[in-house]
Amino acid sequence: MSYTLYQYPACSTCRKAVKSLEAQGHSFTSIHLKQSPPDVATLRDLWQRSGLPLRKFFNTSGQSYRGGNWKELLKNATEDEALAGLAADGMLIKRPILDTGTTVLVGFREDTYSALS
Repeated sequence: MSYTLYQYPACSTCRKAVKSLEAQGHSFTSIHLKQSPPDVATLRDLWQRSGLPLRKFFNTSGQSYRGGNWKELLKNATEDEALAGLAADGMLIKRPILDTGTTVLVGFREDTYSALS
């Protein structure tokens, strides 16, 4: 089974995720978040399958989040508005996102990646 990894290659956390997947022999398709951010429908699917609150999909330490005043905007934003914001700016998305087909992982934790079958 091939995974899909949404990542930004210059991100050190994303590079750790890639190394972990490669070390375990997992095949994956890499999608560059800045060049090809997922559309709203894809983001909605990833979010719903992740079981996480939508705010966990936002890269709260990034310039796009701070510069776009998303901390305040998210307080009153609808799901559609939040997803549209993420789709419009891939740098706003928390990275990496790993879609295994059944599970969606947001961010990188070595123990979680190591537990992948």
